[in-house]
Order: sequence, then structure tokens, then C-alpha cells
Amino acid sequence: MSRKSVFPSAATGWRSPIVMLMVMAAAMQLSFAVWWTLVKNFAVEDISLTGLEIGFQESIREIPGFLAFLAVYMLFVMREQTLALVSLVLLGAGVAMTGYFPTANGLYATTFLMSIGFHYYETMAQSLALQWLPKADAPRLMGRIMAAAAFAQIIAFGLVAITWTSFDLDFSTVFLVAGAFTMTLAVCLWFAFPHFREETPQRRELVLRKRYGLYYALTFMGGARRQIFTVFASFMMVEKFGYEVHQVASLFLVNCLFNMFFASRIGGLIGRFGERNALCAEYIGLIAVFTAYAFVESALFAAVLYVIDHAFFALSIAMKTYFQKIADPADIAPTAGVAFTINHIAAVGIPAAFGFIWLASPTVVFLIGAAMALVSLLLAMLVPRHPVPGKEFAWRNRSDTVPAE
Repeated sequence: MSRKSVFPSAATGWRSPIVMLMVMAAAMQLSFAVWWTLVKNFAVEDISLTGLEIGFQESIREIPGFLAFLAVYMLFVMREQTLALVSLVLLGAGVAMTGYFPTANGLYATTFLMSIGFHYYETMAQSLALQWLPKADAPRLMGRIMAAAAFAQIIAFGLVAITWTSFDLDFSTVFLVAGAFTMTLAVCLWFAFPHFREETPQRRELVLRKRYGLYYALTFMGGARRQIFTVFASFMMVEKFGYEVHQVASLFLVNCLFNMFFASRIGGLIGRFGERNALCAEYIGLIAVFTAYAFVESALFAAVLYVIDHAFFALSIAMKTYFQKIADPADIAPTAGVAFTINHIAAVGIPAAFGFIWLASPTVVFLIGAAMALVSLLLAMLVPRHPVPGKEFAWRNRSDTVPAE
């Protein structure tokens, strides 16, 4: 079925690119947030899995992220906008089927399908945002997209909390409904929005450029930083301070509320003060937070640190807009896939390696995290105050020749 094709800059109103990006972000979270909330309970209560099988499942979940660079080859057969919507359908399908395959192998299969959809959607969504959003307003608009995703998370968490016991629901029903919502919204987006034409045709091959080296390094360190938060900070809340499920869920809710109300404003501040200042502020804050994690003895103070830690994720918008400002417009799609792969190198290696360190000393894990934040700070100081093509590093003059590799 042919659809009207327009340039992103020509679309206004509710059928504009920013609205589509916000609805896609919400559609993704409606199923992913439910899956993330319930999958461990499902694995233990319905399938009786042990930590060994859950470890395999987590590794399988990361494989599509590590292989995200392959998304560029899908662009030979479909457009980025189409691939983003197809990925949402795959995500929804994987979540919807989860409860109907109550075996270890069934969970591995549905997790892999869900993860393909999730990671390829995230890759395309980042690429489309960098292409569709005007550079001057991109940080604020990316904050609005983050806020929309947070609102959908709150809806998902709230519905699960309210309906789970009230209606005596089972895992199969909740997974099915959540996945169906995402798939339905993806189909609605296909028909409701025009096809947004590429302002600049994207390259259909892998792109690795020396002048993007600082962006690659920041992306790798960002992946390492995320693992400290998602794996070890959350585990500390449970192991050291005895937080129960409802208490951890409350922290997630606070994090979502913060993003919903403040992400757009933080994006506006990034646009005002620049990417370098925003990234430096994030990493200085993380050095303090990780160091405090290492020695915290108060459950309440640990919860405060956890919320502050999550709040700094909004400042990571600056990394994306830094790349948007220095990139050849034709490189955005292939580089998005490469960046996801680089980010997941840390995701694959750090949990296992740091798990051994954790057994010896959790304090050391967080002090290493603080050291990694210091490395990120040193890298952020290399970001120019006004990045443009030809001035990707603080010491590089714009008159320098830009490599044509």
C-alpha cells in the first residue's frame, strides 16, 4: 500500500516526526516495561529456572544488541521508518508469546525474538531522531521523547500493580495484552503517519571513521556505566539493604516520574549550555555517586543515590546531539548500528567480569565504576564547545582537512 511521502521538515501538527517518535517510544515501553517487570518472576514461578538458566537468558538477550550493526544491511530491503515499525511488531510478538512457552528453551526463543525487536527498534529510533530533528532543538525534543517513554512505563507499571491481584491475572494474559498493545500501535503508526523521505540518503554499508573516534569512546564508556547501574546498583539495593519487590518498583516509579517531568527541560539545558558542559556535569556527578555507593550504609541514602544515578541518564542526550553535529548526514544510520554494537561490548563483558569482583568486594566494583566515570570525564573534556564537521575534538581547528575515509 503506497503512502504519502513528505520531507520531515515539511510535516507539522500531530502527524509530525516528533509525534511519531514519541508514540513509537511509548509503544515500545508498553510491552518492554511489562516484560522487564515480570520476566524474572515468570522464570522462577512458572518455569522453575535457576540462576544458571537465567544467566543464559540474559546473555541471549544481549546478542541482538551486540549484532545491531547488521541493521544497516536490512536497509537494502526496507526503509528505516519501516524497519522501526517492523521491529516494534517483533518486540510485541516476542513479549506476547512469552507466557505460552513455559520452558527454558521457550523463554530463550521468545527472549531472542523480543530482543531483536527491541534493539533494532532502538537503533532505528536513534537514527531517525538524529535525521528528523533540527539540530538547534534536538536536545529538548529528545527529552520529550524520553518523557513519553517514561509516561508509558508508568502506565505499564501501574496497570500491572493494580490489575495483577485484583483480577487474579496470570503471566500469559499480561504478556499477551502488553505485546498486543505494542503490535497494534505499530500498525496504527503505519497507517496514521506519512512516509518521511530521507533529507539525505543513508549509506548502506558499515561506517567507521577516525573523526568519530571520540563518539565511539564515549559510547563504549556509556555502555559500561549503564551496567554499573542496571546490574550492580540494583543488586546492592536488594542484597545489602534488603529492598523488597514493591520497594524496588517504587524506585523505578520515581525514576519514571523524573524523566516524565524533567527530561525535556534537561534537554533544553543541554541545548543552552552545550554538549561538553552537559557531559562533564554527568560524569562529575557519577564519580560522586559511584564513590558514595562504595561506602553507603544507609538504605534511605542508597535509594536517593539510585534515583540521582538514574537522573543523570537524561544528560546522555548530549552524546547523541554531539554526534548529530559532527556527522556526515549520510553516516547517521550506519553509525547508529555501530554505536549500539560498541555500547554492548561492555554489556557483554562487564557483568560477568565484575561479578567475580563483587564476590570479593562490592566496594571495589563501585570504585572501579568511579574510575570509569573519571575516564569518561576526561573524554568529555575533549568535546568542542561548538562541535561541527571538521572540529570533532577540542584541539582540532575547523580548517583542518576532514578525512574522506
